[in-house]
Amino acid sequence: MTQKLNSKQRRGYRTRNKLRQVNIERNAVREVRLRLSIFRSGRQIYAQVIDDIKGTTIAAASSLDKELKLKKGSDKDAAGKVGKLIAERAKKAGVNKVQFDRGSFLYHGRVKALADGARDGGLEF
Repeated sequence: MTQKLNSKQRRGYRTRNKLRQVNIERNAVREVRLRLSIFRSGRQIYAQVIDDIKGTTIAAASSLDKELKLKKGSDKDAAGKVGKLIAERAKKAGVNKVQFDRGSFLYHGRVKALADGARDGGLEF
């Protein structure tokens, strides 16, 4: 159990460190992107666009949102709809380019479906 938890934490740290390195390189050319962070639980999926410099959330969406009217929040279809919704809300807030922060989750299944939905909605990453 401890080894599994440590593996998950290590994956999360590795992902965020890569994002930081990319942001440092982009900062040299003055293009710092906001972060599209996701969280996947057993029953729901959540996404938010975060400005790390100011420490604020610009836009958020989840499978619990009333406007999606989902019966089940834990499948790929729901993740795709959440991706499109977060893209719509981010574009409304004036965000077009983001970095995709999958955290400690593998880029597969619902995580990939959310990313594809966000791309279909118009976000670039």
